[in-house]
Amino acid sequence: MGINNIGRIFMPKNKVFYGLFEDVADTVFEMGKMLKQLVNEPDVNIRASLTSKLEDLEHRNDEHTHRLFTELSRNFITPFDREDIHYLATSLDDIADYIFASAKKISFYRVNPNDSGMQKMAELIEQACLEIRVAVMGLRDMKNLRAMTEAMVKINSIENQADDVFDMSIEILFQKENDFKEVIKKREIYQVMEVATDKCEDAANVIESIIVKYA
Repeated sequence: MGINNIGRIFMPKNKVFYGLFEDVADTVFEMGKMLKQLVNEPDVNIRASLTSKLEDLEHRNDEHTHRLFTELSRNFITPFDREDIHYLATSLDDIADYIFASAKKISFYRVNPNDSGMQKMAELIEQACLEIRVAVMGLRDMKNLRAMTEAMVKINSIENQADDVFDMSIEILFQKENDFKEVIKKREIYQVMEVATDKCEDAANVIESIIVKYA
């Protein structure tokens, strides 16, 4: 019997880690949907309300992440490597942080997000968060490896698309925007949104590592 199979015999029966990761994935996906809604919302007051809701979700995600770390310190036996649990929790938390940071910067800088680059980037973030959710939900029993693998391939493609959208948006920004302050503000928002997709790819890489070790 392999070491991995022996480890599975002693897995915690409550599987608390799976439940917490699923809660985090749900929250991250909800944040991705809300960010897309925000950048397509013309009413500044509604955008402010959505930003406030995103902040609440980000705090909720922090609580889930804190509990993951608490459970990690309490449990000697874990479903998979302790380092992978830590890396996955951190990378998922980073996604939430950068989604909220995107909304916060739009609000703080008073930028009108009626911008094809921001809207396309938000769409890609939502898509990546959906695929992250698919991959995380598969960790509990790893019976649908094909769906998990397809999700990770899609995340990689989405991150590449986000890079292209970022480059194109910066090029258009410098060509058409004459207000230097607006250039600085929008460029920073594009950067934060692009990093959100990078963090999705980081999480996918951790999940891929877990699959290689335990599937």
